[in-house]
Amino acid sequence: MSDFRVKMLLTGFCCYLFCWLQPIDVHAVEKLDTTKTYRIEEITVTEQYRKAEIRTTAPFQTLSAKQLSKLNAMQVSDAIRYFSGVSVRDYGGIGGLKTVSVRSLGATHTAVSYDGITLTDCQTGQIDIGRFSLDNVDMIALNNGQSDLVFQPARMFASAALLQIRTVNPRFEDKKTWHGKVGFKSGSFGLFNPVFRLQHKISRVFSADFSGEWLIAHGRYPYLLNYSYLGSGLTSKEIRKNTDVNNLRLEVALYAKPSERESAYLKAYLYTSERGLPGATILYNTDNFSSQRIWDKTFFVQGHYEKDFSSVIAMQLNAKYHHGFMHYSDTTYLNDMGRMESIFRQDEYYGSAAMIYRASQNLSFSFAADGFVNNMLAEFETPELSDTFAKPVRYSLMSVLASKFVTRELLATASLLSTVVNDKVQVGEAPGSYRRLSPYLSVAYKPFADQDIRIRFFYKNIFRLPSFNDLYYARTGNVGLQPETTDQLNAGLTYALSLADWMPLFSVTVDAYRNYVKDKIVALPTKNIFIWSMVNLGKVQVDGLDLTVETNLSVNDKMAVLLGGTYTYQRALDVTMPGSNTYRHQIPYTPRVSGSGRLGVETPWVNVSYSLLWSGARYAGYQNYTENRLPGYTDHGISASRDVKLKRCVLSLQVEALNLLDENYAVVKWFPMPGRAYRGTVGLRF
Repeated sequence: MSDFRVKMLLTGFCCYLFCWLQPIDVHAVEKLDTTKTYRIEEITVTEQYRKAEIRTTAPFQTLSAKQLSKLNAMQVSDAIRYFSGVSVRDYGGIGGLKTVSVRSLGATHTAVSYDGITLTDCQTGQIDIGRFSLDNVDMIALNNGQSDLVFQPARMFASAALLQIRTVNPRFEDKKTWHGKVGFKSGSFGLFNPVFRLQHKISRVFSADFSGEWLIAHGRYPYLLNYSYLGSGLTSKEIRKNTDVNNLRLEVALYAKPSERESAYLKAYLYTSERGLPGATILYNTDNFSSQRIWDKTFFVQGHYEKDFSSVIAMQLNAKYHHGFMHYSDTTYLNDMGRMESIFRQDEYYGSAAMIYRASQNLSFSFAADGFVNNMLAEFETPELSDTFAKPVRYSLMSVLASKFVTRELLATASLLSTVVNDKVQVGEAPGSYRRLSPYLSVAYKPFADQDIRIRFFYKNIFRLPSFNDLYYARTGNVGLQPETTDQLNAGLTYALSLADWMPLFSVTVDAYRNYVKDKIVALPTKNIFIWSMVNLGKVQVDGLDLTVETNLSVNDKMAVLLGGTYTYQRALDVTMPGSNTYRHQIPYTPRVSGSGRLGVETPWVNVSYSLLWSGARYAGYQNYTENRLPGYTDHGISASRDVKLKRCVLSLQVEALNLLDENYAVVKWFPMPGRAYRGTVGLRF
């Protein structure tokens, strides 16, 4: 461990110990607001999400189902663009790959959880969030560093950022035992998306949820092809090809609540997809290399059980089995076979146990241990190539000791994560084992009793393991790779107030941060220009600022205005090798400035929403010269919706216009995004 990390850890521990040992104001504790419901040592669960965001020790952003419905967003990848500090790598079209990077750390440093249990892809190390629809989502949340919730699986502590997806749970009122929803979306480029959800209260203890959707689109949208590096001069109007998609998602879940102190769920999830992968629109290539296809199948079963033995001790158990299948085909690949075929199968077996001990109303300790096994098999276009694949199996054990201290003025958390990983292979050389300790410390302080202002800080050291592709992929894999390590520092300020009834909430958060990445895993030519390999070479330093603002205005009892916006500044520089052509150049696809805006007007007759995404210029390569520069862009969307109450159900109607100004832009160079598009939604809730 470096001297810097040792000093940070010791300093943080001393500060934390001081907070722990300081005298506790008993009278302040006794004056807790009794109009709210508190769960000891954890975030309040009955107040607004936005209130929770300003009380955390590390940046925490959320979007509720109501907010998501006003964003002109169809997938999780569309919605998270409205979070500050987030960049989505989008290869265009409905079927294109979409991954998320938080604060320029890369998609492999962002974990994604689904109903409290993390999703995995040991092959690539990153999750394609374009496959998750918002139809069944109750909330999405983004944590930088980690959550203030210390009572959770160890794996939730093991990333630089965590994107949480929470689905809709059954809720029953007025003695109803059935709830349901059916509907469909239809729109430009052949979009057709029927959905359904059924919820049934089986008994006092058990309830069930069954949901699904089918999404199909041909995806052939027009775009402008520029025959100039500078985006001017000769152009032609073309049609994007090979962007079709055919997805099916089915979920079934059983929920149990035997008592107020005990709860559990068991969920099965199936997702199948066939997609065309749109190619790069290289000059004069109007066919776009339109021959790449990908077939995905994902199936998992996961369960969660939680029990409070008393007001002092609680336990939770989590388990999961995951199976993934991917078939990639390129019938125009230039090799001896004239094609590329890759089939990958991966499995994961996961188990977790966690306990929390609430030593007092102010102090709690938790311990969690996770064990999981991952394996992968591969087939390629020739038997000879298939026989060379390593057939790896990875055994992982994570354990974390965490604590939390809270008073009216102070909130502090600390954790130490231990990770032990061992890879075994059937063919070739294994990389051996990895052992790491990862410390974390966070503090939020409220200096004024009568003002909702908080100063916050966190430090985290974390790493990401090389993926199976990094280690074992034919021709480029390198079993000598070391983990990619990051140090994160964040200092911020949060403020919220309520001005009478006409402004029930105004909140603002501002955070400055520095991230330092070393042993970055990159692909470089090794033996010659034609033979590349994965190596630990890169170093990246990121300095940034995130700003979020949100306010609710109440015109009267039936009309309201909702406003929100984000701003991000990022200076993400390659600091690998002084004197090189890329030294202190902005890393690819990271704009210096970006942001978003939201406006919603709610009336008794119709709800109208406007959304804006904007990005400054980016570079498509590591060298920041003109030919690599991508211009900035703005994306405007508008929607109108209305709910009509019928006798026994509610009819929902919504129309949307996307990319309202029909701007021709690309998030990734040579992969143009769709222009102006329209969507309509009809739904029936009963």
